[in-house]
Amino acid sequence: MVRMTVAGIGGFFLVFIEAYIVIMLTGYHSIDFDGISPFISIWSMNFFLLFSILTSIKPWIAERMSKNQETSLRR
Repeated sequence: MVRMTVAGIGGFFLVFIEAYIVIMLTGYHSIDFDGISPFISIWSMNFFLLFSILTSIKPWIAERMSKNQETSLRR
């Protein structure tokens, strides 16, 4: 549940960060998303990107902690 919340809020902020980067690179003054549907599409791509990253972080941290404990036990 926490992953979904963080991914939802983070995906929303990523839309604006990406839009700002596009504005800075192209020299435009604003971006028109042409309605709610394209905005939701961009948000959902960002949501699933962040959700997959957050899903893989938990096992990575657990694996890293177990390796650290193994090395500390060998000393």
